[in-house]
Amino acid sequence: MMQESSSSISRFTYHVFLSFRGIDTRKNFIDHLYTALVQAGIHTFRDDEKIERGKNIKDEIEKAILHESKIFIIIFSKDYASSTWCLLELVKILEHRKSSQHTILPVFYDVDPTQVKNQTGSYAEAFSKHEESFKSEKGMVQRWRAALKEAADLEHMVLQDRQESQFIQDIVKKVQNKLHRATLYVPSYLVGIEPLVRCINLWLEEDESNKVGIATICGIGGIGKTTIAKVVYNQNIQKFVGYSFLANVRETSEECNGLVRLQRQLISDIIKGKAQKLYNADDGINKIKAVICCRRVLLVLDDVDDLEKVNKMIGTQIPFHPGSKIIITSRNRNLLTTPSISQLFDLESLSSYGDSCKVFEVRELPFNESLQLFNWYAFSHNSITKSFMEYAKSIVKYCSGLPLALQVLGSSLSGKSMSIWQSTLKKLEAIPDSKIQKILRVSYDSLQDDHDKNLFLDIACLFVGNDKDYTITILDGCDFYTAIGIENLIDKSLLIVNEKNKLMMHQLVRAMGLEIIRQESPNLGKRSRLWHRDALDVMREKIGSKTIKCLSIDLREKQKHLQRCEDLNYFS
Repeated sequence: MMQESSSSISRFTYHVFLSFRGIDTRKNFIDHLYTALVQAGIHTFRDDEKIERGKNIKDEIEKAILHESKIFIIIFSKDYASSTWCLLELVKILEHRKSSQHTILPVFYDVDPTQVKNQTGSYAEAFSKHEESFKSEKGMVQRWRAALKEAADLEHMVLQDRQESQFIQDIVKKVQNKLHRATLYVPSYLVGIEPLVRCINLWLEEDESNKVGIATICGIGGIGKTTIAKVVYNQNIQKFVGYSFLANVRETSEECNGLVRLQRQLISDIIKGKAQKLYNADDGINKIKAVICCRRVLLVLDDVDDLEKVNKMIGTQIPFHPGSKIIITSRNRNLLTTPSISQLFDLESLSSYGDSCKVFEVRELPFNESLQLFNWYAFSHNSITKSFMEYAKSIVKYCSGLPLALQVLGSSLSGKSMSIWQSTLKKLEAIPDSKIQKILRVSYDSLQDDHDKNLFLDIACLFVGNDKDYTITILDGCDFYTAIGIENLIDKSLLIVNEKNKLMMHQLVRAMGLEIIRQESPNLGKRSRLWHRDALDVMREKIGSKTIKCLSIDLREKQKHLQRCEDLNYFS
């Protein structure tokens, strides 16, 4: 049944044809719906984008209606009936439905179905003008009326008082069900991911078809790696015989029987049916190799922190079928090296594999895109009330382009009073948001030993903005192995060395480090590291203890530091 449906769908150029009154909906609802459909991997026709310049628009749309589209979504809005173009298009779609198996999904955006069916309100006004303009073509006007009545009687969806974002997701799910396709959920409103998605899609398309390709999508926690991987997956699964998206590999693999569950899902996804019983992980590896060696697959492994877990799940010397693609999301930018790729793939047929691993790094959103995303979650649209503007900008600045933080804080402040916004902003300056910290701390917890964890905390507290070589000199004198430690922190996306050789951290990553120190003790004198006002308070009140390893003091409000190293304790 599934294969027959897929074969049927593949005969069409487009999965969905959007019919709408542009002046009503093009710049808001239609844009968001179109984006959500595309991000779900649903190939969608929209007249302003899919028609090549110089071609006859009427002929191209008629071609899309008659021959190239599987599902027709008709968006009825208040002024829909005033457009003769829309009405002619509706008649054409309904006529074509009688001789085909195409599906029609009427969507009532800002109008009631009874108003469309009975042509009342704005629809009555529109038809009054049509009857005046087409006195000699009354038959055509009657066909328009009949078409509206017929469409309103079909199974439909109505916005009413619902949130647009949720309504759009419901439409996408409805379309997916009608296409018999199981795509992954992505938020209905995404900002700033299109350039990187295009790059990854281009890699999938341009890489030689007989080559096995492997890529990592890397970046700090909460930057959007998984979302981007889902969008790419949704947009490309129709190009592969088999496909599987294994979510939360790091977390799931650590659970009881987690590896076997992941193996079972992988096999089930690829063969599009229930997986055979797996007795253990070794049995799973053998069966995985048997199903992937004979078909071109797209495999996405989400949130991988250690390649050893991949080896335990799918084995080594894996005989991927030519043309298969593997995408891994990770906080570790150097997860895959040339030796690890050689170990992962079948060495006997290594000539059929790509030369190296492709790395796609996810960067922070620029300020304007950050504000746009924050506004969506805080206000459910792209504009913002003037009275909240300054507070919104301050919160967006605090988030430093991290999508997770923008979403969490925007959602938590949605519908709240200005006093709550003010209080939240003040609290964030002292205590970071716990949901955001939990995600970011995963990278810190995954550091391989206490040496790297202590190095991270020391750099977060004392050395952000300092020269890398200078920092290495200071910390090497305090029994750190600083150079290799810094590389480990960079690999985990916890630290950046900029073009001026300065050590830099994302603002929220640094806040996470400072929060770890703050939680050591409510007593300042019993914390391992102190900075600025806290350090001065401890010295002035003489409440220090042997727990304190380092101090950072801003003397006379100037960035002058006294630094010296004594055993493992150093002051700046």
